[in-house]
Amino acid sequence: MPPPPTHRELARVVRDHAGRLAASLVHLVGDFTTAEDLVADAVEAALTHWPVDGIPDRPDAWLYTVARRRGLDHLRRAHRHRRRLALAPVPPEPAPDDRLRLIFTCCHPALPRTAQVALTLRVVCGLTTAQIAKAFLVPESTVGQRVTRAKRKINQAGIPYRIPAADELGDRLTEVLAVVYLLFNEGYLATDGSRVWSRDLTDDAEFLAALLHNLMPTEPEAAGLLALIRLHRARAAARFGADGELIQLPHQDRSRWDRAAIADAGRLIARAAARGRPGPYQLQAAIVACHAEAARWEDTDWPQILVLYDMLVRLAPSPVTRLHRAVALRYVAGPAAALGEVDALAAELDGYHLLHATRAELLRDLGDADAARAADERALARTANPAERSLLRRRLAWT
Repeated sequence: MPPPPTHRELARVVRDHAGRLAASLVHLVGDFTTAEDLVADAVEAALTHWPVDGIPDRPDAWLYTVARRRGLDHLRRAHRHRRRLALAPVPPEPAPDDRLRLIFTCCHPALPRTAQVALTLRVVCGLTTAQIAKAFLVPESTVGQRVTRAKRKINQAGIPYRIPAADELGDRLTEVLAVVYLLFNEGYLATDGSRVWSRDLTDDAEFLAALLHNLMPTEPEAAGLLALIRLHRARAAARFGADGELIQLPHQDRSRWDRAAIADAGRLIARAAARGRPGPYQLQAAIVACHAEAARWEDTDWPQILVLYDMLVRLAPSPVTRLHRAVALRYVAGPAAALGEVDALAAELDGYHLLHATRAELLRDLGDADAARAADERALARTANPAERSLLRRRLAWT
């Protein structure tokens, strides 16, 4: 008999699957808050039964069955929607348009933009408040307040659960794209410390990005986001070593990259660029394509990457984008120039581990080993991801 699952295993499985329930449950009970309560009830039941019975083969189906049963009980008690009480089999996974519909509901323009994205990541995607706070570089309490106010607004205003009409899509696209992008980022390199990455979350992000692209085939930013996700996923097989260590881009085995996915992403980028409306996701995809299309690290077109970052900083300025630009500047103008840019961001990004890790690499290039070690120690204190922590510990052991 296998040993009972650990608390960490339980938390990981619940987190991976609970976020997918909300769309079907909103469709079932017709009420946003009730659907979230049903998800919470199903999670509580799982955390009671699974330590004794083990994690089921289909955790998603188990959670959905429990939540659906309690949802039907809710409908009976409320004497509403009698026709929904038939116990015909229902697929455990929400229909594709259900999940997209719920995302667009959460991104209604009546809600503040910051609340739209936080609510969707919390309710639809199942990310924790801590994960969302790390993505936005804000306190957890701020995220919690945004989510609570947004849910209250949806219920009080009677915001409809639907995909908007074609002429309304543009008003919500920015937030919907941001949600999918942040979902992918959390899956690509987790922030909560329980795992290195999540295939489920990256699968979800690519699936939702493809749905958006199909819904809005002439929108270049939807194509750009899909291309960006596919380019990152194309090198998934080379990102980690046999013992789970993170392999940085210069040292990855490029023969293991998915060249078909890279070519497909390149076609998406070209079609999007032909529309003459550049945007942040298209530019990010073009930057990653420069890396993906280089046969060797030494062949990377850094001047082109720097030009693309300059465009990105103008279109969507942020401290994190400026930090990434500084990395490109290192290979064009040298580490001293890049370090000046990084140091200028110190006040804004002190809590961001990649600022300190990048600074450590630049200081090491410039021969200041003691300052580089101190910067790596600050980076280590600011990340919970096991693979990043292992990489930083290895760097500290070498110095």
